[in-house]
Amino acid sequence: MSLETDLLIDRRRLKRSLAFWRLAAIVAVLVAVGLWAASEVGPARGLLGGYVARLSVEGVIAEDRERDEALAQIARDDRAKALIVVIDSPGGTVAGGEALHRAISQVAERKPVVAVMGGTAASAGYMVALPAERIFAREATVTGSIGVILQTAEFSGLLERLGVRSEAITSGRLKDQPSPFRPLTEEGRAALEAVVRDLHAQFVAMVAKGRRLAEEEVRALADGRVMTGRQALAARLIDAIGGEAEARAWLAAEKGVGTTLPVRDLAEPVQRRLISRVVREAGKALWNEQLRLDQGIFLWQSPTR
Repeated sequence: MSLETDLLIDRRRLKRSLAFWRLAAIVAVLVAVGLWAASEVGPARGLLGGYVARLSVEGVIAEDRERDEALAQIARDDRAKALIVVIDSPGGTVAGGEALHRAISQVAERKPVVAVMGGTAASAGYMVALPAERIFAREATVTGSIGVILQTAEFSGLLERLGVRSEAITSGRLKDQPSPFRPLTEEGRAALEAVVRDLHAQFVAMVAKGRRLAEEEVRALADGRVMTGRQALAARLIDAIGGEAEARAWLAAEKGVGTTLPVRDLAEPVQRRLISRVVREAGKALWNEQLRLDQGIFLWQSPTR
């Protein structure tokens, strides 16, 4: 092999090494940024001192294991002096609201919890505010909607016109109730109404306990109606008009949680998954670059004629 070829190989190796470590440095930076973003706390704010945790509840509420685990960690973390639940949600599933209500309640057993309602906090969006010791809302917040709804559609008439007939083989009379292919039977309707009534009773009990009201008082309001923040205040479904600033002031005055404490947002599961994907893709790119450069070295080392 000629001297010129040896020099080319050495140069190629040097370029490979530089490229590898350059990409490795980029991956390290991405990992560091990911860890910083996952904690939602800037380095200058410090993780060693106390802080106020903040959970943002937005959109449709559903069950979320990662979110509930994050709340459980807040309940155990002595550095977390309080939790602010910021809500802007039209509602969600009954089970999703129940799960989040329970997770927030576990935090409320150990430290102060306040809820701050945004534009909308209705149905399950109101349910998840109930564990809070103090609930704030804007005057124009749409809230309330204490109720349960089960909707279905039935197309048997249309299918008959189209000459389509549906058949169902079930293990029991109520297995296909409701069905889009045939009308509800009286027995099926009664069974579904019993489910809705039971879910509604659970919701009413949550409101009565959380707001320290008699169930009879709650039932008078629990017909599914929505209210403004001002109406909810008059009905004692919330405690005060205000936002996060008023919530921090209340925590300082009533619970001794200083307004100078930093706020730490609970990282959304979507954010954590995005961070994980960025790091994974960066690692994959690093590996592919290494393979590509190794192949380049192999080609350079191949004997030439």
